[in-house]
Parts: sequence; C-alpha cells; structure tokens
Amino acid sequence: MAAVEAELRAVVARELGVAVSRLTGVRVTRRSIDARRHQVMVNVAVQAAVDEPLPSTPLVPPVDYRVVPDGAPQAIVVGCGPAGLFAALRLIEHGIRPIVLERGKNVRERRRDVARISREGIVDPDSNYCYGEGGAGAYSDGKLYTRSKKRGSVEAVLGILVQHGASEAILVDAHPHIGSDRLPAVIEAMRCTIERCGGEVHFSTRVAGLLLSAGSVAVEGVVTADGREWRGPVILATGHSARDVYRMLHAAGVALLPKGIAVGVRLEHPQHLIDQIQYHNPAGRGQWLPAAEYSFVTQVNGRGVYSFCMCPGGIIVPATSEQQLLVVNGMSPSRRDTQWSNSGMVVELHPEDLPAKYDAGRDVLAMMRFQHDVERTAWEMAGCSQVAGAQRMKDFVDVRDSHTLPRSSYPAGVQPSRLDRWLPPMVGERLRRGFEAFGRQARGFMTNDAVVIGVETRTSSPLRIPRDPATMCHIDVAGLYPCGEGAGYAGGIVSSAIDGQRCADALASANFIF
Repeated sequence: MAAVEAELRAVVARELGVAVSRLTGVRVTRRSIDARRHQVMVNVAVQAAVDEPLPSTPLVPPVDYRVVPDGAPQAIVVGCGPAGLFAALRLIEHGIRPIVLERGKNVRERRRDVARISREGIVDPDSNYCYGEGGAGAYSDGKLYTRSKKRGSVEAVLGILVQHGASEAILVDAHPHIGSDRLPAVIEAMRCTIERCGGEVHFSTRVAGLLLSAGSVAVEGVVTADGREWRGPVILATGHSARDVYRMLHAAGVALLPKGIAVGVRLEHPQHLIDQIQYHNPAGRGQWLPAAEYSFVTQVNGRGVYSFCMCPGGIIVPATSEQQLLVVNGMSPSRRDTQWSNSGMVVELHPEDLPAKYDAGRDVLAMMRFQHDVERTAWEMAGCSQVAGAQRMKDFVDVRDSHTLPRSSYPAGVQPSRLDRWLPPMVGERLRRGFEAFGRQARGFMTNDAVVIGVETRTSSPLRIPRDPATMCHIDVAGLYPCGEGAGYAGGIVSSAIDGQRCADALASANFIF
C-alpha cells in the first residue's frame, strides 16, 4: 500500500476524513520498515494538501555557497573523503579558501585502479578502494545511517548531498543509502562547488610531512611528496587506512593514542535467504519490499561480536591499500539488486588483547602492526594473490574443510581455505560462538549456503589522534585539526561529514594568522 501512490492517497484521505478528489498533493516525509513481527509494516509520515497546492519547499533548504573573495585566508584540508569534502564546503561558508590535497585520483580515474585489483591483482598505493576522491565511502554503498545525532545535524549533511545530486529519498528513509553506482557523481558535484567558489582540489598530491614551528607547538602547513609546501592551518582528514601518515606523525613526535578495532570476515548469504528470514515469508520480499537487512550483536568472552557495514543486494570487494595484503569490504549499488547479501562479521579487540610480541603497552603503533600482519597472512593463505580464502559458514563453525564453495560476488574469486586455522584464535573462536548465537536468533541464518571470506580489518582507525574537545585542535600542536575516521572520531560517511564541519567551524573561530 505504501508503495502504490493511489493506495497511499486513499489511506491519507480516509485518515483526514476527506474525499480523495480533494487531495491536491501527498508527500512522504519519513519511511521505515518494521519487520519485527510476521506482519511486516511500512510506516510513513506524510505532508498532505487539501483544496490548495502542496508547498514546494524542500525538506532541507540548500546551502548558499558563495565565492570566497580574493585575498581571503586559506586552510589546508588533507584528504578528499567525506570529512575533507564537508570540511572544505564549511570553510567556504566561513569565507576561508580550502586547499584540498588528495593523494589519490579523481573519482572517475579511480575506477580503473580499483578494477585492476580484481582483474590483475595490482594495487596502486595511492589510488584504490581506500584512497582517492570520495575516500573509502565512495565504494562502500553510500550508507548514510548514523547514531551521531548529538554531534551535529544529520539532516543538514543529507541536504547537502541532495543539493549535489543525491535522491531526495535519503531525507525520507530511516536507513538511507545512495549506492556505489550513484555516489561518485555526487562527490564530483561537491568538488565542483568547492572549485567554483574559489577553493582548490589537487589530486595525486600526497602529504609527506607537517611544517612545524620551532618547538613543534604549532603547525604552519604541510609538505607534499613532490617537495611543495602548502601554508595554513591543517585539517587532517586522511581516513582510517593512512598508515604512512600515522608513521609520519609518530616520527615527528606528534602525540598519538592506541585505540581498539574490530577484526573478522565478510559473511555472504544468498539475498533471497535473508529476505525469507527477515520478512518471515518463504516467498521472500515480494514485489514491493526492499532487499532485507540485518543487524546482530552478542558478547563472547568479554568482547563484542557483531555485524558491520551490512550490504543487502551487494558485492564483496578487495579493499587493500598496499601490495601483498588482502582485505575485503562490501558495497551495494543503489538498487541493491544482486543475488547476494554480505556483512562484516567482526570481533572487538583492545590493545591489551594483542599477543605479547606486539608490546602494545609501549608501542602506540602496535594495533596497526597487528592489522597489517593479519592482512599479510590472509594474502599468503590465498597463495599470495587477491583470490580470497573462503569457507562455508557451518564448516567454519564446525572446524572442517569446505571442499566446494558456493558462487560468490567477490570479483577476484574465492578458494577453499581453513580460516578457522589461520585467523587469530581470539578472533576465530569468538566468531564461531557468535555465529552460533546468531543462528539461534534467526532460524536459517547458520547455513553452508553462506560463505565466510577473509579478512575484514579496516573497520576503523587503529589509533586516535588526540585533540582538545573545546578547540578541536591537537592537544599539543596548535593549528592541527585531526578529523574524521582517520583521527578516530567518526565511523561512516555522515559522522565523518559532521566531524569535518565541526573542525572547519573550530578553525574559523580560532585566531590564526593564515
């Protein structure tokens, strides 16, 4: 009923007690699906007009971006992911010229580099699923659901995306997404706004160091790998995979803090099976319902085990940013119409969980080194290739070989591998117990028609770059604004965008000489 306009209008008219002919307009303002019971409900909120035109006011008013005047102060934004893009746009609102430095390529050229990872096993260390215009979010479904509502306006962020070409549906849906096929055009439009308003965006421009004042108490700019210097306060929005940036900061004496991460696998089911489970119907989702999602969480031996970045109707992709490593991630097109469903299934890890050889009590980079080693093991177990190791789900839980594998969406291919033997025991054992718990919660979820593919490690930054919560500046280095997922303060497109805006606001209110 909610999907057919005529039927929706009939319900609205009945609720208002008027004839359908008197309705001059109906506009859905909120939509969600409640599948907790056997009778699936679609909940909608609407605006309706009777005997007069429906107001055409946008759900979120667009931002008026004006050209930054000549001679305006400038600031450096390192990284062109969600945090960097939204920081740059907010700087323009403050009359500050953003200079965006992105190590990767623009979003169109980047597509060829991500394709080569699957086709040829070649990883460009500066242009891949993690680096390049749009950041890691450009190729991870464009999921826009966040719980970070206390940090800033989610609606304002979504409105800016709509202003740059995203569907207005993201302002309506409870769990909005754009889709990896449509998000690149939105990202490109945002970059065009930055440039039209006087900002600069430089691709293939990797930041190699900070320009620090005497005593390293303030940042004066950055130096790039080609030796150029860029002057101004710095918003550092490099994403959660920029390990060379963490090493550079550590070598420069910039304070860093260890941080927990989550490590596990990608779990892939047939989408029809997930539809059957979630919608309580052997026929699946039918004609009108979207591809079903799920969310699971449990505790095993004092650590969380949970689903992460669930991609209904999606595919699994090779997400490494370095050669000789193997990492997987998930994405979905806007229609979410593939035959597969996938999700990260990960285990919460704290620095104190690491084996003694990592010396996590003294080495702030220990969690990053552990991440690297797990990814290297996955690559080696895959025969030193991007053809990922995989195991049927129930075989993984029962600790036995999978002699065959179901067809997978993973474009580089999968091969049988005993993940239960080579995953770190603290991860593998908890995953098995977690899968058993999820199977009890959802009948049919535990099945050998599903496959686990390893490894998923890039769930968040392995470090936090500490900042003063009042000024958003680094606790020791004035003019340095650690931002977004890479700094340990966000977890997704929307929360990263909000953090970028907050850092830009803080920079604009500070008394720096640009």
